[in-house]
Amino acid sequence: MVKVSVVIKTLNEESNISRAIESAIEAVTPYRGEVIIADSGSTDRTIETAMRFPVLIVQLSHPRERRCGIGPQLGYQHSTGEYVYILDGDMEIKADFLKEAIEFLDRERTVAGVGGIVNEMRFKNLEFEIRARHFRERQVEDGSDVDCLTGGGLYRRSAVEEVGYISDRNLHGFEEYDLGVRLRAKGWRLVRLERHAVDHYSYTMNTYRLLWYRIRAGRLLAFGEVLRAALKGNYLKSAVVELRPIRFALGMLAYWALTLSLAVAIGDIWWAVPFLVLAFILPILGMAVRNGSLKGGGYSVAVWHLAAINLLLGVVRTRAQPNEPIESRVLRMPPDATVVSG
Repeated sequence: MVKVSVVIKTLNEESNISRAIESAIEAVTPYRGEVIIADSGSTDRTIETAMRFPVLIVQLSHPRERRCGIGPQLGYQHSTGEYVYILDGDMEIKADFLKEAIEFLDRERTVAGVGGIVNEMRFKNLEFEIRARHFRERQVEDGSDVDCLTGGGLYRRSAVEEVGYISDRNLHGFEEYDLGVRLRAKGWRLVRLERHAVDHYSYTMNTYRLLWYRIRAGRLLAFGEVLRAALKGNYLKSAVVELRPIRFALGMLAYWALTLSLAVAIGDIWWAVPFLVLAFILPILGMAVRNGSLKGGGYSVAVWHLAAINLLLGVVRTRAQPNEPIESRVLRMPPDATVVSG
């Protein structure tokens, strides 16, 4: 078993993949570690570019199965490291952070995973501005325990093996939270260090194009899928309490259920219609005040409505067994390597 594996999950990352691979190779070299590209069926030059590097490249056999949760699990099943870092294809890992994270896990045997600070390199849309602000607001003291490692982290293989899998292949999102809650249920800790871990080169498309892309890709189905996973994993209460987007989606469903009930109770269409219009406008105005802009308020409320609808759709989706081996093909073997079955 090697000391550390870096799994880079990719889907059409031709403009970012060289940066990600180069940083990962630099980070693992002192440990004679391995870098694994876990591709979900890229149709651009991602694979062609990755082929230039001495890394293991595996690809999902059935692109229709692609989810946010399937990439990490695909890479994990081909990895051999004592520790495994999950890195997005549009990120650049800092070698100093990986060194410190490894030393931390070597020292703290009750810790399952270590994460750090994600530095957002692009702010071309509201989502990433809001995400960066929320990350700053939730910043914890260095070395504090956290619920999950958003933005990636270094995980202890023995801890992952205890909970069965690193990432639920069914999830279009919240896969890091799902892993975190499963690890915590077994008594493991997750720790955030106040260290620069990665640079994130996010999408360059504008706010609403990105939202439309996420809708078409099924990303918003994650709201319901994680609740379904929570039901199966007996952590429904934790998911509702700890996941703010889920609370917003459930709150929006409750808000409109109450609003429509009151509109029906009014009984007079001339009063009911203005009441419904007011009910639609009030959340936007409230969020506009909170975010400091009408544009930001409108975007937040639009996402809440979409999240509520997709929560219902995601809950009823069928699930594959999360720990089933993922069908894949090896596109490139690094020098002096052997294939890990799975």
